[in-house]
Amino acid sequence: LSIEKIPKFSTESLTNKNLTLTNYDIEDKTTLINFFASWCLPCIDEHFLLMDLKNNFSELMIIGFNHKDKKEDAVKFLLTNGNPYSFVGVDDDGKIGSEFGVFGLPETFLTNNQGKIIYKHTGPLSIEIIQKEIIPNL
Repeated sequence: LSIEKIPKFSTESLTNKNLTLTNYDIEDKTTLINFFASWCLPCIDEHFLLMDLKNNFSELMIIGFNHKDKKEDAVKFLLTNGNPYSFVGVDDDGKIGSEFGVFGLPETFLTNNQGKIIYKHTGPLSIEIIQKEIIPNL
């Protein structure tokens, strides 16, 4: 992966239409960005790992993009499985995912505090990937 700038985006919150998040809000923070959907079985498989990251790295901002999903299904998914995200953005038409180059779910990106994507993982996260690729960069 060549180090790229975080693509420009603006998204409204899944649960509060008055809240929005843009790329400018995270350019100065180390951020884990995770594209997920309630219908995505590998997303369910990796979800406990995101919860562990939230519990063990409270300073880490974790952004979820709910990708091509129904709002009520996504809300139910997070109520059932827990919400590891600092912010859940809506990507119902997939445009934000396209900007990031997402072509399958789940996909996870790690950005640094200079607004650059420093790691990308396609598919579900594993304990090994988190230990080798994500935690050393936090």
